[in-house]
Amino acid sequence: MQNRNITLGLIMGLLLAACGGGSQQAATPDPAPAAEAPAVAGQVAAIDPMAEFGTTASNVFFYYEDVEAATDFYRDVMGFRVAADYGFAKIMQVAPKSFITLVDHTQGMHSADEPKTTAIALVTDQLDEWWDYIRTQDVDMRSTDYTPREGSAHDGFVAIDPEGYFLEFERFNPHPENERFMPLLDASDTLPAHPDSNVPEGLGFKATVVWFYYKDMAGIQRFYEEVLGFDMVVDQGWAKIYPIGPTGYFGLVDEQRGMHNFTEDKAVTLSMFTASLDGWYEYLSNDDRIEMRSPEIEEEVPYRAFVAYDPEGYFLEWDVFNPVPENAALLEAIEAR
Repeated sequence: MQNRNITLGLIMGLLLAACGGGSQQAATPDPAPAAEAPAVAGQVAAIDPMAEFGTTASNVFFYYEDVEAATDFYRDVMGFRVAADYGFAKIMQVAPKSFITLVDHTQGMHSADEPKTTAIALVTDQLDEWWDYIRTQDVDMRSTDYTPREGSAHDGFVAIDPEGYFLEFERFNPHPENERFMPLLDASDTLPAHPDSNVPEGLGFKATVVWFYYKDMAGIQRFYEEVLGFDMVVDQGWAKIYPIGPTGYFGLVDEQRGMHNFTEDKAVTLSMFTASLDGWYEYLSNDDRIEMRSPEIEEEVPYRAFVAYDPEGYFLEWDVFNPVPENAALLEAIEAR
């Protein structure tokens, strides 16, 4: 995670190969060993980094002019728990292993003035109840109605947070499109809202999907699958979904079909928490298919992290958190069974 002054995005922001003997007859020489395929310059040996290094949770950084007001909204209206408070950044727990980090934009890697070219799906089995509740709150809505469709792969509606980020309340339904996805979601528990929030008792979320918006879908799909080792579990044609944590998912969206068009700048950073930060860094920093923002792993008291870019300019961050007092609740959430 880095702030703008120390290159980390937390803001926290940052995360890495006989002869045989003879008788009296001349020995027949063994065939020459087959030549190895030459290594491609700038690419590391082929491994599956998600299997090799893995992740422990998912996170997304949003950037605010008024981070305290954003914290009030997500805590009181949305029911998210504050898992760590660094002052200029607050890590909020959304689902069992899914987090949003709210960042004071004056100390982050992005400005609040940049386009918010992202959305987050808050995945729940309680969609009707969330619709009834959210309409009682002073929340801007992008969706004017909510009408579940029989036989649909997913249903939902979209709200807007106090500074313009899109919040998609979404339920994925049994459907051929979700054949690989539903068992993963069914294995996730719902994290109930914080009891001191406005949210009715029992309502909560079980997973998140962070959506990014792209011009070259074929190229970006190759990058995430071949370089980062992501495994697609949903193919909607113009949108693809990948697991990036136990309850966190990442979605590629065709900017011609999604809620946002492509922008050069974007006020968002995708983050993956991992227990193998050094492995991820070693792997990625030796592969020229990805551009690194961090020249080395950033070392801070609460965390270690590094940042890279995807091919269309989104920031990607890998983080590990140190066992210090301010991380106690966060580490408890990450390590919970």
